[in-house]
Amino acid sequence: MKTKLLSLAAIVLFAVMVSAQDAKPTLKQEVKQDAKAVGTTVKKGAEWTGKTVKKGAKATKKGIKKGAKWTDKTAKKGGKAVKEGYEDTKDYVKKETK
Repeated sequence: MKTKLLSLAAIVLFAVMVSAQDAKPTLKQEVKQDAKAVGTTVKKGAEWTGKTVKKGAKATKKGIKKGAKWTDKTAKKGGKAVKEGYEDTKDYVKKETK
């Protein structure tokens, strides 16, 4: 009876030890999983950065175009104002010097 009980206890102990080893991943497996997760995160971050840079470049290009148009319009308006001021001054000087 003692031998049967001892054999049964040994088998149960062996089964518990085997199941405990399966449940706990090894350090190597954990490192491998962590490295894979880091690699995936870095890849996603790089893709996001690439998309954001493209959007920023498009926005900058549009902003430069709009700024150039605005500058052109403003310069033309300023040129007209200077020309009108010059003509007015010229007429005024003619009237005053007569």
